[in-house]
Amino acid sequence: MKHLSRYKLIKKAAATMLMTGMVAVAFSQSLKGITNKQDTGYNTNSAFRYDVQSHPGISIVQELKDDKVSEQRNLVYCEQGSRKLLLDVFAPKQQAQARTAFIMIHGGGWRTGNRTQHYPLVQALAARGYVCFTPEYRLSTEALFPTAIYDLKAAVRWVKANAATYGIDTAKIVIGGFSAGGELAAFMGVTGNMPLFEGAGCNNGFNTKVNAIVDIDGTLSFTHPESGEGDDSKSTSAATYWFGYGKKENKGLWDAASPLTYVGSQTPPTLFLSSSVVHMHAGRADFIKVLNEYGIYSEVHGFDDAPHSFPLYHPWFKPMVDDIDSFMKKVFANK
Repeated sequence: MKHLSRYKLIKKAAATMLMTGMVAVAFSQSLKGITNKQDTGYNTNSAFRYDVQSHPGISIVQELKDDKVSEQRNLVYCEQGSRKLLLDVFAPKQQAQARTAFIMIHGGGWRTGNRTQHYPLVQALAARGYVCFTPEYRLSTEALFPTAIYDLKAAVRWVKANAATYGIDTAKIVIGGFSAGGELAAFMGVTGNMPLFEGAGCNNGFNTKVNAIVDIDGTLSFTHPESGEGDDSKSTSAATYWFGYGKKENKGLWDAASPLTYVGSQTPPTLFLSSSVVHMHAGRADFIKVLNEYGIYSEVHGFDDAPHSFPLYHPWFKPMVDDIDSFMKKVFANK
């Protein structure tokens, strides 16, 4: 009963913060970031050119070719007006049932990046027996928070609606992501079935609860003292573009978008994979503290010499895949 009361209080507080963020603030919401043009500022090649200067031994992980893995690209998982949202499916060709699904969300500061950057990761996991999905979502060049959440919730519902087609056990749905995608994955994990963030349309008959989280260098809080988000002194920060408000203008909205706000008894087991960039782990210790209070399993694996974009490179790629594989097997060992 204590846990349920806390959960209700959190939902009420979140609704208040979100409404505050939308209407009752002294500053008007900025839409200057909505350009309706693709932002290609962050991509694998640009990240590599930057990181190879300090890590000369790295190399980009190329797409993997495996005759045992089937691929379906550019499937429509949701239509919002004229906008068709796409995802890709990577699955073992061998037929089986009760497989684990892994949904991978790309990063890029909620503004740039592309789901294709993580094709090697999902191809490697599919080769190990997982059914993997890479959904796109509307970035801040197209729509502000919480639209990306609505899109990704629709992607989870699509996966569940098509579970029989791909031999998925709907009690084994894992949401993962890198950087901004890691934050989104954590947020999805802590707000499963929360009406405030469900959105409308696209397989509404299915719930959005997931059974595990894989957060790869994604912040847990936008307002934590450790956070690196929200410095607009030199240029508009990625999070400010996404929210349409600076942190000082509307802290309530920034709190409402933070996974740390909702972590509790309903949060699933969580794996944290981390680079050497400390501010990317903002709020993690507090998040884990709550998990421990409720006896919820978590793991932390740090790549202490790695740059932020380490999931895209050797030599960290295989250890990362091994860690994710091991975590998912451990979490679902008794299911």
